[in-house]
Amino acid sequence: MACTYAIRAYGPDAETLPAAVSAALDDVDRIDRLMSHYKPESPLSRINREAARGPVAVDPELFDFLAECLRYSRESDGAFDVTVGPLMKAWGFFEGDGRVPSAPELAAARAGVGYGHVILDAEARTVRFDRPGVELDLGGIAKGYAVDRAVAVLRQRGVVAALVSAGGSTLYALGAPPREDGWEVKVRDPVDPSRVAYTTRLRDRALSVSGRHEKSFEVDGVTYSHIMDPRTGRPAQGVLGVVVTTGTGTAGDALDDAFYVLRVEKTRGYLERLPPTEACFFLPARDARWRKECLGR
Repeated sequence: MACTYAIRAYGPDAETLPAAVSAALDDVDRIDRLMSHYKPESPLSRINREAARGPVAVDPELFDFLAECLRYSRESDGAFDVTVGPLMKAWGFFEGDGRVPSAPELAAARAGVGYGHVILDAEARTVRFDRPGVELDLGGIAKGYAVDRAVAVLRQRGVVAALVSAGGSTLYALGAPPREDGWEVKVRDPVDPSRVAYTTRLRDRALSVSGRHEKSFEVDGVTYSHIMDPRTGRPAQGVLGVVVTTGTGTAGDALDDAFYVLRVEKTRGYLERLPPTEACFFLPARDARWRKECLGR
């Protein structure tokens, strides 16, 4: 998943704690093998190769996860969409640092984008695409799911407090460290990642960050980020970064990209339909590095 996972944990038994952390990280590796679109042998890569030719049977975990991904796509009106794979390749973000595609390249990529092209059969537990050129890319949500799975393993093994981080962009705060009321989390500056924008405390909550500083390039004075607006086929504009605090890493990972694409006003209405969730936007400002606007409850 192109990032380093780190776990800081406390538990009642110091001798069993390392084994619990190791087991949690092993589950992260399992999720990577299951959902990577970079590994040709992964079940997700098999779906991408074969689903346009007919239904592909998948295991229950991956099927249920894809169903959840499509739910986020529907609820966000397509602002979050796991079929952005062709766009990521067209814009050079799949294995490179980015480039502006030609008009024919972009048109060809857009023809395969749209969550409506993914057909799930719950009874047969199969996935198929209704046209060639469709490709699933779970990079915008699998990290959060792996964080949630790691937390579940830690809980099963009796760990009472842990901070599980996926590259610093998605994390979950389980319980709190000894003699503390929560985990201290520093949110990076969206313009200069070496600086801290603000500090917060979390307990039994997930935090996800989406920003153009993660991967972007500039052409003719325009900055293009890796966060795609699936509806236009182009990188989303007008936002420097979004920080989402919510109940799970999976939700946070999906919502930070959706909110980044929807921007402030449309996110305001979306939040009303969600469980308790907060979103803080970093926005361009004329007289400052950025301005912050927070929404939610």
